[in-house]
Amino acid sequence: MSATVLKRQVLILNQNYEPLSVITARKAVILLFLGKAEIIEKYDHLRIRSISMSLPFPSIVRLSHYVRIPRKGVVLSRRNILKRDSFTCQYCGTPGGQLTVDHIIPRKRGGRDTWENLVCACVQCNNRKGDRSPEQAGMKLLSTPRKPSYLFFIYQDIKTMDERWKPYLYLT
Repeated sequence: MSATVLKRQVLILNQNYEPLSVITARKAVILLFLGKAEIIEKYDHLRIRSISMSLPFPSIVRLSHYVRIPRKGVVLSRRNILKRDSFTCQYCGTPGGQLTVDHIIPRKRGGRDTWENLVCACVQCNNRKGDRSPEQAGMKLLSTPRKPSYLFFIYQDIKTMDERWKPYLYLT
C-alpha cells in the first residue's frame, strides 16, 4: 500500500454516530488496530495488508467509546472568520489576496466582536468603508454573516467527499 493511499481521508464518528472530524486513513488504521474504533463503511476494492492480517480500507470509522467534546461553540478568531467567508471579500467578492477582518458596525460606533458583526474584507474595501457602516459608505454585503456550526469546519477539511459520508453529515 503506497503512502499516498494512507493519506486518504476517513470520516470519524463518535460512539453515538455524531461526526467528529476527518482523519487520515493511516490514523484510522491505527485506531482500528488498537481496538479503539470499528469500520462503519469501507471501500470494497481496497484492503490494507500486513504480514499477519488484512483489513478492509475504511471510509468511515466509529469510536468504540464515547468521547465527550465540550461544545462551547466555534471559537471566534480571525482565521475562523476568513474560513467562514471562504477567504473572499464580503463586499466586492474578490477571493484571496490581502484580506482583513472588518467590523460591519465599527467599534467606534458600538460595534462588537461577534460572528454577526465581523466579515472578511480586502484591504481596498476595508479602507473605502473606513469608520462608517456599509450603508453610509454605499457598500453592500454579499451575504449575511452568521455563526457557523462545528459541522461547517468539518466540511472545510474535506478534500474529496465520499458519497457514503452524506447521511452522517446530514447532507441527504
